[in-house]
Amino acid sequence: MKKRMIVALVLSVLLTLGALSGSVALAEAAAAPIAKNAELKPIAKEDLKVAFIYGSAVGEEGYSFSHDKGRKALEAEGIKTTCLENIPENAQFEKSVRDLIEQGYNVIYATSYGYGKYVLKLAEEYPAVYFNHATGATNAGNVATYMGRLYQAQYLAGIAAAYRTASSKIGFVVSFPIPEVLTQVNAFTLGVRSVKPEATVEVKWTNSWYDPVAEKSAGLELVNTGCDVICAYLDTMNAQIAAAEKGAYAIGCSSPAPAVLPDAYLTAPIFNWANYYTKDVQKIIDGTWEPVFQVYGLDSGVVDVDTLTKNNADGAAAAVDAAKAAIIAGTLDVFAGELKDNEGKIRCEAGKALTDVEILTMDWFVDGVIGSVAAQ
Repeated sequence: MKKRMIVALVLSVLLTLGALSGSVALAEAAAAPIAKNAELKPIAKEDLKVAFIYGSAVGEEGYSFSHDKGRKALEAEGIKTTCLENIPENAQFEKSVRDLIEQGYNVIYATSYGYGKYVLKLAEEYPAVYFNHATGATNAGNVATYMGRLYQAQYLAGIAAAYRTASSKIGFVVSFPIPEVLTQVNAFTLGVRSVKPEATVEVKWTNSWYDPVAEKSAGLELVNTGCDVICAYLDTMNAQIAAAEKGAYAIGCSSPAPAVLPDAYLTAPIFNWANYYTKDVQKIIDGTWEPVFQVYGLDSGVVDVDTLTKNNADGAAAAVDAAKAAIIAGTLDVFAGELKDNEGKIRCEAGKALTDVEILTMDWFVDGVIGSVAAQ
């Protein structure tokens, strides 16, 4: 099993080479797909017990909220589900999932990157349980990984932010300097600078996915440096809420949130996870589920940009719609060159575009970002 997991890690990288747009199951790449555990059997709908594990509270907006909407879509179809909230990325996750399996739960959706090593350990112990890891990088015989190309929607949100900003200074509050986060900041910045080449995006780190005090502090710090639009890639909108109290506009994250800040919210890159979870569970019922690496973009419906509100500047909606159509059509690649990092080094030459491997291993900021990957 350990050898299979090592092979799976290599495969998960190789498989990304085949994904260029939209909803792509990356099992058709050059390497052979991982063999599904023989112990995995189709599960009748009435026998399914599906558990979701979140790193934060569900709340009323944000990342965990977006996944929970997908869970509720399963319940609406008569499938038994449960969820655990505020589960940290440590041994508590392992204990919590072990307890769920002992209670008969046979499908696990782990929604945070840091759960990865525990998912793999548990998968080896429970070969007849289906494990699915959001933003994960390693597959096994009973572990599938999945993620959305949210960066495509971040690019569109950046366009809206550029139309709205008067200072040409935008703030972005983020958790950790990992590729998933850097990709979001960079795509957003490229969207901003497609409209206002002189604009900058200043980054503040919280070193956590969920720390309300740090998030609020970061949001206020950015407003104090002159940023008049605040974005965040975190589990909640605490940073944007604090900044809005000082007059800044807000870009949400992961789920629609116009009611949270009715006078400041512009839009948000969002997930529609119901489009994924309902289809994935049906594969388990049908016996067609496979332990593959999956990426879903704008054309899949799993990823989108929220409807722009009345708070947006004139022209923003039309510009966002045009860019969205171009991304779906394949005529606009968010990470097409020439691309320079914020130290002046060329990272992608003109006429080329970053590969999925380069995107998934990104460790640099694009030109226009104020901040350092090393600064936390």
